[in-house]
Amino acid sequence: MLAAILAFNYVDGLAMGLVLQDIKADLHLSDTQLGFLTGIAFALFYSVMGIPIARWADRGNRVAIISVTALLWSVMVILCGRAMSFAQLLAGRVGVAVGEAGCVPPAHSLIADYFSRAERPRAVALYMMGGSLSMAIGYFLAGWLNQLYGWRATFALLGLPGLGLALLAWLTLREPRSFRQIEPSASAAPDLDTATLTGVYRALWANSSFRDVLFCFCVMTFFSAGIQQWQPAFFIRSYGVGTGELGTWFALIYGVSGILGTYAGGSLASRRAPNNERLQLGVMAAVYAALSCLTAGIYLVPERNAAFGLIAVGTIAGAAVSGPLFAMIQTLVAPRMRATSIALVYLFSNLVGTGLGPLTVGVLSDALRPFLGEESLRYALLALCPGYLWGGWHLWRARRTIVRDLEDTCRSTCPQ
Repeated sequence: MLAAILAFNYVDGLAMGLVLQDIKADLHLSDTQLGFLTGIAFALFYSVMGIPIARWADRGNRVAIISVTALLWSVMVILCGRAMSFAQLLAGRVGVAVGEAGCVPPAHSLIADYFSRAERPRAVALYMMGGSLSMAIGYFLAGWLNQLYGWRATFALLGLPGLGLALLAWLTLREPRSFRQIEPSASAAPDLDTATLTGVYRALWANSSFRDVLFCFCVMTFFSAGIQQWQPAFFIRSYGVGTGELGTWFALIYGVSGILGTYAGGSLASRRAPNNERLQLGVMAAVYAALSCLTAGIYLVPERNAAFGLIAVGTIAGAAVSGPLFAMIQTLVAPRMRATSIALVYLFSNLVGTGLGPLTVGVLSDALRPFLGEESLRYALLALCPGYLWGGWHLWRARRTIVRDLEDTCRSTCPQ
C-alpha cells in the first residue's frame, strides 16, 4: 500500500519532465523559467512543509497524515492541468509540493516500527520500489497521454488515481501506536525522543555519520535531479524522439531497471551484510564513483540506443543504494526522531538539490545556446556528471564513524 502511494507521489514530477517542451511552447516560457518551476519553486515548499508534517508524524497518527496529504496532492495535480499562465502553474506546483511532503517521512517511520534492524534494508527497498514503479507508470502514461491528448489532460488524468489511494490508505493501513508498542525500549529513552524541534536538530547534527549522509543526499540530489528532470528534453531536442516513444523507453529502462536494482540492493544488504552498515557504506561509495563515468557516457555517445543502455546500467546501480541508505538512517536515529530525520534529509537535499539542480541546468543551457544551439542541453547535463564522486566521498567518510554512532544510539534508546 505504501509503495503504491509512493509510486503516484512521484508520477506528476516525471510527467513534468516529459511535457516541459510542450509547456514551453504553449505558455512561451524560457528554460530558466522551466528550471525554476521544476526546481526551487517546488523544492522550497516541499522541503519546508516536510518538517512540521514529520514532527506530527513522530508523535501522531501517521496513517491519517499519509491519507490527507495524498488527497491534497492529487487535487493539486489535477488543477495544474488547468493553468493558463506561468503564475498559475507555479501556484499549482506549490500545492502539489505541500501535499507530497506528507508521503515519505511518515512511511519510513511506519516501516521502521514494523521491521528489525537486519530486516530494514530489504523492507525499505521494497517500499522504495514504488519510486521505480512510478517511472514505469509515469513515463509510459505521461508520454502517450501527452502525445494523444496534450499536457493539460495528462495532469488531469494522472491526478485521479491518488484520490482513490487516499481513501484506500485510510481504510486499510493501521497505525501501530494505536494498538501496541512496537519498540518498548523507546520508553526508556531520555528526553531526546520527545525533545523540541531544536533539540532534535542538535541531536541529529551531533551524529557524525548522519551529517555525512545528509551531505551526500544534498550533493547527489543536486546532480541527479538536475540531470533527470532535463533528460527527456535532451532526447527530444537532440534525437527528435516523440513523447510517446520516449515515455515507453523510459518506462522500460527506469521502471524495470529501477525495480531490479532496488530489490537487489536491499536483499543483498539484508543477506550479505546484516547489521554491518560499515560494509554497506563502502559498497555504496564505490557505486556512486562508478556512476560518475556511466552518466557522462550517456551524453558522450553519438547514438541514442547506446545512451539508453547506459541509463539502464546506471539506474540499476543507483537504485541498489536507496534501500540500504534510507534503512541506515532509521537505525541511526532514535525512534521518535525517524520521520523528522527523513524530513530533514529531504529539506536540505531538496532545497540544494531539487531546488537548484534543474535551475542550474536550465541556466547553463541558456548560456551555452548562442554557441551550441540545440546541443547546449547536452553539454549542460554533461557538466553535472562528475558530481557523483562528491556524494560517494561523503559515504566513504561516514564509514569511519558509523559503528560508534550506532552504539551511541543504542545506548540512548535501550534500557540499561
